[in-house]
Amino acid sequence: MVELGWGIPEVLAGVLASTALAIALVALRLWRALRASPWLRDPPPEQAAAVAAAMERLAVIVPAYNEAENVVGCLSSILDSTAAPLQVWLVDDGSTDATWELAQGLAAKRQDPRLHLLKGDPRPQGQTWVGKNWACAQAVAALAAQPDPPDYLLFLDCDVRLESGAIEAALGHLLASGSGLVSVGPQLVCGCLAEWLVQPIMMVILAAGYDFAAVNDPKRPKAFAFGPFMLFRRSAYEQVGGHAGVAEVVIEDVALGQRIKAAGLGLQICLGGVRVRSRMYTSGAALWEGWTKNWFLGLERNWALAVLAMVTVLGICSLPWLGLILAVATGSLQVLAASLAGILGQGVIRLLLWRWAHLPLRYWWLTAVGGWVTAAIILASAIRTTTGRNWTWRGRPLGSN
Repeated sequence: MVELGWGIPEVLAGVLASTALAIALVALRLWRALRASPWLRDPPPEQAAAVAAAMERLAVIVPAYNEAENVVGCLSSILDSTAAPLQVWLVDDGSTDATWELAQGLAAKRQDPRLHLLKGDPRPQGQTWVGKNWACAQAVAALAAQPDPPDYLLFLDCDVRLESGAIEAALGHLLASGSGLVSVGPQLVCGCLAEWLVQPIMMVILAAGYDFAAVNDPKRPKAFAFGPFMLFRRSAYEQVGGHAGVAEVVIEDVALGQRIKAAGLGLQICLGGVRVRSRMYTSGAALWEGWTKNWFLGLERNWALAVLAMVTVLGICSLPWLGLILAVATGSLQVLAASLAGILGQGVIRLLLWRWAHLPLRYWWLTAVGGWVTAAIILASAIRTTTGRNWTWRGRPLGSN
C-alpha cells in the first residue's frame, strides 16, 4: 500500500506533464497558424482604380431573422464603411420581432439610395430550406432580375460590423487572387460571461484545427469558409448553384466553400482584424443554441470524433486546474509543477489571442469552466443532431438534415 501511495503522485505528475506538453503544442500550432494567416490589407495604389470600378458592381446581402438587436448597427456600419455606390440589401426572413420596422426606420432616416429592403416570402411548402439559405436566394433572385445585375455578391451576417475600407480590402484580395470566393474571418467580440468562457476556446479550436494555408492552396483539397463574410464573384456563385444548391445544408458556408474549390474556381480565406468584427451571440442561451446547431455537423456526424473532441477539450482546458487540487491532496511538488506548466501554457494561448485577435485576457482563469461548457456543447450537439430533438436555430427546427 505504501508503494502504491508513492506511485500515485508520480502517475499524476506524468499525466499532467503530458497535458502541459499537449498545451504547448497547441500554442505552437496556434502561433504558426495566426502568423501565417493572410489578413485584410488595403489594396496597393496601382489596384485602386480596378477596386473602385468593381465596388460599383457589388451588392451586399444581409439576411435577417429576428435581428432587432443588430439590424440597425449592421446596416449603418456597412453604409458608413464606404462611400462607393454599391447596393446594400436587407432581406427580412419572416422575423417576428421589430427587425423589419427598425430597418424601415433606418431607411427613412438615412435616405440613402444604396439601401434596399426586401420583405422575404414564406418558405415554399414541400421544400426544405434551413438557416439563411432561403433569404439569400431571394435576394440573389431580385438582383438577377435587374437589367444590369452586379458582378460581385457579399453575404454578411447581421451581427457583423465593418470598419472603413473593409469591403474594398476584401474585393482587392478577390481581384488580386482571381478567386471565386474570398471569405473573411471576423474578430470575435465577447460580452457576457458565457461568451468569455466559450468563444476563446472555439477560436483556438478553429485557428489551430484548420490549416489556413492548405485551404488557400488550390492544389490541396481542404476547404473551409467563414459564414459571416463571404464575397463571391457572381459567376462563380451561380456556377456552384448558390444558396439554392445548398438549401438543406445547415453549415452552408463550408458547403459553398467546398463547392467553389472543387470546381476549381478559387477559394481564399483571410482574417479581418479590426476591420471586420462580430459578436456572434449576446446571451448564454443564444450561444448554446448556435454552437450545438453545427458542432456535430463539423465533425461529420462522427460520434468517435465527438468523444475524442470532448476528452481533448477537457484535458487541455480543465485538467491543469484540477491538478492544483490534486497537488494539495497529495502534497506533491511534481504534481504542482506540472499543473502550473499547463496553466502557463493556457496563459500563452490567451496572450496569442490577445496579440493577434485583440481578445483581452478577461476571465482566462476560468478556462477550466469553459472547457466543461464546451464539452457539454459538443455532447449536446451530437445528441440534438442525431435525434433531431431541440435541434433549432433561433427557434426554427432544423429537421433531420
